[in-house]
Amino acid sequence: MIRFFWNFIWISIALTFLNSCSNPQGESKSRSIIETRVDSVLSLMTLEEKVGQLNQYSLGSEFTGPGNKKGQDSIRYQQLISGQVGSVLNLLGTANTRKMQELVVKNSRLGIPLLFAYDVIHGYKTMFPIPLAESSSWNLELMQKTAQAAGAEAAASGLHWTFAPMIDVTVDARWGRVMEGAGEDPYLQSEIAKARIRGFQGNDLSHNKTIAATAKHFAGYGFAESGKDYNTVNINQYILHNHILPPFKAAVEANVASFMNAFNDINAVPATANKYLLQDILREEWGYDGVVVSDWNSIGELVNHRVSPDLRDAAKKAIIAGSEIDMEGNAYVQNLSDLVENGEIDEALINDAVRHVLRLKFELGLFEDPYKYSDEKREKEIVGNQQHHELSEQMAKESIVLLKNDRNILPLKNFKTIAVIGPLAKDKDTPLGNWRAQAVENSAVSLYEGLEKALPSDTKLNYAEGVKLSIGPNNFFQEQVINEEDRSGFQEAKLLAQNSDLVIMALGETAYMSGEGRSRANIGLPGLQKELLKEIEAINPNIVLVLMNGRPLELTWENEHIPVILEAWHLGQRAGTAIAETLIGKNNPSGKLTMSFPRHVGQLPIYYNHKTTGRPSTAPGQVFYSHHTDVDNSPLYPFGYGLSYSEFEYSEVELSQKSMTEEDSITVSLSVTNISEIDGQEIVQLYIQDLVAEETPPVKSLKAFQKLKIKAGESVKINFTIQKDMLSYYKSNGEVALEKGKFKVYVGANSTVQNHKEFSLK
Repeated sequence: MIRFFWNFIWISIALTFLNSCSNPQGESKSRSIIETRVDSVLSLMTLEEKVGQLNQYSLGSEFTGPGNKKGQDSIRYQQLISGQVGSVLNLLGTANTRKMQELVVKNSRLGIPLLFAYDVIHGYKTMFPIPLAESSSWNLELMQKTAQAAGAEAAASGLHWTFAPMIDVTVDARWGRVMEGAGEDPYLQSEIAKARIRGFQGNDLSHNKTIAATAKHFAGYGFAESGKDYNTVNINQYILHNHILPPFKAAVEANVASFMNAFNDINAVPATANKYLLQDILREEWGYDGVVVSDWNSIGELVNHRVSPDLRDAAKKAIIAGSEIDMEGNAYVQNLSDLVENGEIDEALINDAVRHVLRLKFELGLFEDPYKYSDEKREKEIVGNQQHHELSEQMAKESIVLLKNDRNILPLKNFKTIAVIGPLAKDKDTPLGNWRAQAVENSAVSLYEGLEKALPSDTKLNYAEGVKLSIGPNNFFQEQVINEEDRSGFQEAKLLAQNSDLVIMALGETAYMSGEGRSRANIGLPGLQKELLKEIEAINPNIVLVLMNGRPLELTWENEHIPVILEAWHLGQRAGTAIAETLIGKNNPSGKLTMSFPRHVGQLPIYYNHKTTGRPSTAPGQVFYSHHTDVDNSPLYPFGYGLSYSEFEYSEVELSQKSMTEEDSITVSLSVTNISEIDGQEIVQLYIQDLVAEETPPVKSLKAFQKLKIKAGESVKINFTIQKDMLSYYKSNGEVALEKGKFKVYVGANSTVQNHKEFSLK
């Protein structure tokens, strides 16, 4: 019986394939063929088998290892071989995935292949910079390449599907998951989302070096109150449509294979059961026809949200809303069949969801060859290869942001004795970052190793840890204990600083101080690091502060007292090489911030595209305006900010005309000149301000940018085109508004730019 049904499917597929070969009509024909195949398989399935396709488990090698009966005796093993599991999370390696795929294909009634999924966030085995760091490069082509390399390694390890990219716009650095995204701006986040999706998926999902991508977390997760992970989200409809949703709409336009629900609620309805998000916007308005997967047990968490009394009701609400795959919730496999049989939900709902899952499996080519991703030879050739390490180094160099460089201490020159101090100086693990997939522990190039290789042989390099940053375990599943008492290393570090020409301080956060579940109320340097820094500065003020962290930090004291500050994030595999070559000038820093750095944690949330309010500050000596009395309104380092060893000069903005209609456009022109003696790269940013609108507009919004290489002494003319879509916005009811009136266009080096011209839309 098993063989009969399996052969029936394969015969059906073969006939459809032959038909496609005799009548080639391009992409639409190919899609039609897949739909025919999906319907053929769906028509053979029982209700229980359909529900199985919507059930996802996290399973390990206990199901594939030799002689291990524990897995085979489990309920989940029986569900696997009876077609009640459609996808598997966290099973890795070609050997393991092949064994489990064979188990399901050969033993289940219809032999429908599994999807293997994993969180490939910024690399699989080769670690690239964390996504927040990569976004600081503003290099879309390079970000696409790193996603492509990560996808190739994952595919070579038997995986089909990644839960990335995270495209949550966020404005609060207390939230630990800022390290996974691209910062505070919806336009930049949208462009980066498309680049990463193209990188993971390529032009052909059936290619054995591509994997299906996931746009997450839909929606609003980055606006968790007080930056606490999983917390309530309170936003208005204007913020939802203009800040949160644009990257997700861009993901649909980029043909992302799947969406993942957010943990939070929107308008008092959890995202997992939110018909407004999943049906009205995603399906109907945007026309999305891919897969929607829950986050880990987010269906079960409807009970914790207190919108469902039990798991059965949670399953009902989620499937009606449009959540299709239940990740580790047991809600669907235990309840959907019964809900259909009792007439509480229509089986058509199940059919629609299963159709999306089957289509993805066909697009990946799994029905043609369930084992196409399980090639051990390819796994050995691709995973962690030298080319990927070189790409990681290139990306790391472009991700570094120079925040301060007083007295032009950088690039380093004429320093014969250098002290390298700090808990992260020789750390080979922290640069790998959180969400590190299958990175080998302690495999990164440390800062100290990078300096040893990069500095001249006559430079004396000395090291002291100075202070321990954390105590005890350092991993994904346990909270770190920060050292608040042990100062035993202070004295050695101070003596070293006293006898050195220059001090390089390597401070920040370990890999697991940011990321999921790692929200912080105080975002200064953790533990005793600032205390050590202050004592070193009192002895030797010639300090280069190298920061390794996964979020913006509060650095007000550091900015006032330390001459050089280099933001080096968690840069991945070759972090130390990239940082060292930047310090000596072999790499000219070109990164710019994609999240504002606050002066004080009390400013959070802080972001450049805020509104003016009814009482903005317009003159000195005011009291009754929107402000704190003890700190300036501006961020310490604004969005788009970053220094270079080069110096760039901008000409005035010129417009091709002073007004435009909906049908035409305006060309914005200016020149950027490198007035230094060092070749460099500059990220030229264009912002637009709507002077008067029906609904309160932001002070300005990023609408375009260009990253340019400009040689020393060279002047480059730049053109941007203003079109009507750059002047529109979403009203609170979700409708697009394009209103006639006056606008200002700003072009410059960061979001505080004042270089502008005014124009009108008529």
